[in-house]
Order: sequence, then C-alpha cells, then structure tokens
Amino acid sequence: MSQSSALPSVAPGDPSWWFSEAIGTEGGRPDSPSLSGAITVDVAIVGGGFTGLWTALALKERSPQLSIALIEAGRCGSGASGKNGGKVSGYWGSLAGMEANIGANGALAVARAGARAQDAIRAFSTAPGRDVWWREGASIRVSASPAQDAKIKGYVETAKRLGVPDIAHELSPEQVASYCRSPVFRGGVYLTEGATVQPARLARALRQAAIDAGVSVYENTPMVGLDSGTPNRVRTPSGEIIAREVVLATNIELARRPEVKAHVSVFSSFALMTEPAPEKLAAMRWNNDEGLADMRMFVHYFRKTVDGRVLMGSGSGPIAFAANTQDPSLTTDRASGARAEKGLRRLLPGLGDVGIAKIWGGGIDVSADRLPFFRTVPGTRVHYGCGYSGHGVNPTYIGGQCLASLVLDAKDEWSSLPLCTRSLPSLPPEPFRAAGGRLVRWGIIGCEEAEERGEKPGLAMSAAAAIPRIFGLRIGTR
Repeated sequence: MSQSSALPSVAPGDPSWWFSEAIGTEGGRPDSPSLSGAITVDVAIVGGGFTGLWTALALKERSPQLSIALIEAGRCGSGASGKNGGKVSGYWGSLAGMEANIGANGALAVARAGARAQDAIRAFSTAPGRDVWWREGASIRVSASPAQDAKIKGYVETAKRLGVPDIAHELSPEQVASYCRSPVFRGGVYLTEGATVQPARLARALRQAAIDAGVSVYENTPMVGLDSGTPNRVRTPSGEIIAREVVLATNIELARRPEVKAHVSVFSSFALMTEPAPEKLAAMRWNNDEGLADMRMFVHYFRKTVDGRVLMGSGSGPIAFAANTQDPSLTTDRASGARAEKGLRRLLPGLGDVGIAKIWGGGIDVSADRLPFFRTVPGTRVHYGCGYSGHGVNPTYIGGQCLASLVLDAKDEWSSLPLCTRSLPSLPPEPFRAAGGRLVRWGIIGCEEAEERGEKPGLAMSAAAAIPRIFGLRIGTR
C-alpha cells in the first residue's frame, strides 16, 4: 500500500486476530452457560476481561470461602482484553507524566506496583500447562522523526532525578538498529521492564483459572440493569444475581455512568496483524522479543509474534460523542485502519510487501490524567475500575488487586495507591469534549505526519494541537 492510500488493504472488523487464534486452539470447547434464573453470591463481577478475571482470582486467593459469580456479555477475552497489542509493561516509562499529576512519591509507588504486577503476570503466564506466548523482552521507544528526538532524554533524565537510573537507557541510532533495523529509526530509549503475550490466550487462561478456583462464570450474559442496595441486584436478560458486593469491570461502558463520565473519554485504537514473514524479520535484525513504539502522541506500537508475524497498532482512532460505546466507527473506521497500515509500511519498510491478515479496532477508556482509577460508589458496595488509557495488560493486574481490596474493605498497599485515592481531574462537558477532542486529534495527527515528512505543520493544525496544553489537560498533550 502506498503511503498516500486512504484505505487499508483489509477492512477492519471483529473479532481480533488474537481472539480467533485463541479460540481456534481450544478445539471447540463450549462457552460457559448463560445465566438463567436467580442466584445469590457474596460477590458479583460484571465483565470477563482482564480486570474482572484478575479481581476474581485475587478474591479467591485472599478469601477462598467467598462465593463469586462473573458474567460476561460475550465470550471472555473477546472485548478489549483480546484486542490490545499484547505488550506487557508497567509504568516506569510514564514517570514524567505521573510525576506532573501525582507527584514523585505517587509516581514511584505506581511504578513499583507495576513491577509487582509484571512479576505476577509472568508467574501466571509461565506456569506449567499454559501457553500464552509469554516472551520476556524490554520495551524500546524509538524516535522516527527529528521532532521526536527531544523526547528521548526526558525518559532518562526523569529516571535519574527520581533515583531509578537503571530503568531507562538512551540508545544511539546504531544501538537501535542492533535491535531492529529501519531507515527511519533514529535514537531511542531502552526500558528494562517488558514482555509480550498473546492477550486473548491470556484472557482465556484467566477464565479457566477462575473456573478452576470455583468462580461461577456465565458467558453471553450481559448486565441489563443494576439495583444497588443491601443487597445489590445485577439484572440479566434471563436472570439476576443477588450479591453483597458488585464489581463493575466493563471497560468503556463505565464511561456512561454518572460517577465516571466526567473523568473519561472514549477514544479508539486500531491494530493489524501481518502474515508470517520470519525471514524478513531476520533481515531487519529483529531477532529478540522487545516490544517497540515510536514517540508520537498517537503512538504506533509494534511487536513480533512467535510465528514471525508483526502486530502494528495506531492509537489514532475516532472519538465517540457522549461516550457512545455503540458508535460503529470505534471498530470499523477504515481511515484508522489505513493509518495503522501506513505506519507499518513507513516504520518497517522491510515488510513493505507482506500481506495483512487482519485489521481490527476497539474503544479505549482514556482518563483525564491518563491513569486508571478504582473506586467504590459512595454509599454503596458497588466498586469499579476504568481509565486504562490504552495501557492495559499490566495495569489490569493492579486493578484486580485494588478492586479486591475495596471489596474486602482492606487498607493495604493496593488500596492506598494513588490509583485509588487521588482527586480525579475532569474533562470538559459535551459537546465541547468530543468536538474539542476531534479538533485536537486532527491537529496532532496532521502535525505529526507533517513532521515525519520533514515539513512544518500549518498554523491551524499547530493551534489545534496546542489546545490541551493551553487548558492544562493531559489528554492529547504533545
């Protein structure tokens, strides 16, 4: 595909390549039954992705006697958890932004929680009998234009200033090429914490682990209503769950709730999977398992698979108006799919003629300060977690631990994290949120594409891109 093409070579659509591959390995294993009738349990969890499943396992580990029911609107792992890039890393690479929002001590506390999460996910993924394609490897951010060069030193200088110099190392162009050779790669930064995984396989493994632990899992069972009280009632099309505690782990759907909507906007990200090309990867010297990303605001993220494919994602999809999670553009926007493919061909020209097996998209719950948050609805025993902002695999383990602590009313290392305690900044109300967000998105994408062409962005694009900085917002900050 030429870089000027407006359409991808494959139309975006569900399911993701990851989920199809994961289900194909299960050999026709039936779905869990849908819920029929009324049941009573200690804890009801709504959402069968990473957050809900990690929460269920954390609760069972801490309090095995609890009765837990988990419902999933579709099939476990078919939503956001099975659509992401499968790059696993915590928050060491986000220190600068976190320091600006929650202070140095808060930033370090969250980053250290991410390190604990990394260890726990590794232990789960590499346990005997599990094949979720866990591959240990660092995370590398590369500059792909002169305008991105200045961002490199920020990672290294922040790590030194906060007393953790070993987590970020500046890379010369020659060092970057030793990990993955591309004519557009310049310098970079090597972040020591990182791994890759087949995310849908991980979600399905978590589902099985939850079932083995005694959690009652019901698939194809959407929540159609929630009556909070003592007890709570989670209503489904053919039944209900009566529970003392309820955990809502429904990703972008939470953006419509009154206690959440001021703090979260629904963006989208699109990704593609190539056909296998191991010989081309070898020619590019991409022989190890590091996950990579460029320095864009609307980042390109990319990684290899165990069978020699490459995933390329672009976090530049449409923004939903008023958190309309049913907006079809969140999953089918062809221009966003084209940007992911354009990114592949530009950043990795050695894969210029490799076919595209699948393109898919999905919604992202982007919080006002780019960090997730975990809370209890005031006056209730209903708990929720959201705002992962496209950084989901590692933080969902943190989320599971935080939500388990909220359910158990435990005052511990998890519930004391800023993710549970900080004051949440708010976003502008609609229609200004979506209209402004779309204008900013247009400006940033235009500026970044102009910079990559070696051109000066136009005044209108530059002005639009500057809006978040002028108003002190973290979303869309360049």
